[in-house]
Amino acid sequence: MKISQLIATIFAASTLSFATSSFAADPATVNGKPIKQAWVNYIMKDAQARGQKGDGLKNAIINELVGSELAYQEAVKQGVDKDPDLMIASEIGQRKLVVNAFLADFMKKNPVSDADKKAAYEQYKKELGDKEYSARHILVKTEAEANEVAAAVKKGDFAKVAKEKSLDPGSKDKGGDLGWFSPAGMVKPFSDAVTTMKKGEISAPIQTQFGWHIIKLNDSRATQVPPYDKVKDGLERTLQQRKLEKLMLGLKEKAKIDVPGATK
Repeated sequence: MKISQLIATIFAASTLSFATSSFAADPATVNGKPIKQAWVNYIMKDAQARGQKGDGLKNAIINELVGSELAYQEAVKQGVDKDPDLMIASEIGQRKLVVNAFLADFMKKNPVSDADKKAAYEQYKKELGDKEYSARHILVKTEAEANEVAAAVKKGDFAKVAKEKSLDPGSKDKGGDLGWFSPAGMVKPFSDAVTTMKKGEISAPIQTQFGWHIIKLNDSRATQVPPYDKVKDGLERTLQQRKLEKLMLGLKEKAKIDVPGATK
């Protein structure tokens, strides 16, 4: 159970002592306002789910709620609860709670099965292909620049030219090194070029939607597929996301949505 720094301060300032036998339907009141047993039960359940236990847990929860109630009552006296931004934030927060509960319930009723994950793993292996490649590249904006770079790397050090000329922030400082990758993870013109190259070969300029590339193939090898147990959790998350996307798409298709001034 997480207690914010502010609530922790209030809690420390308002610590009370409760006898176990005093827990009634509502275990406490603050200026006549009840600290509801349902609140205590909810927080207790959450705390226990997080592994917290002990004889003092219930007292600690009540103390936290008493401190919170003291601050809440004073905030209401000062009109803080009427602040327009706070009211909007509260409304949005309430909607998020309801939506999250709805989506969690949907996933509980529509779980990803082991068969789903294993099928996704087989598809994942198929998409990776039989071979993977290690290459460097240099990305520039225009074909003219690409031709200049192609001439430069034939005379000099590819990695040095990449550090000087490449526009790819992910590989520029590594001399254009892309590490090992599957062709399926690259845009088609790039992967088409790599899969036809020989080790050590430097390509002619290749155009993609990102610009113009000069590629040097370092090596190739049989694909190193991670074992199922290493990727099954990630596959489950991906499949869950697909289920949620399908759900939301279905809701959107059935809804009448009007956004004045929006362009398609």
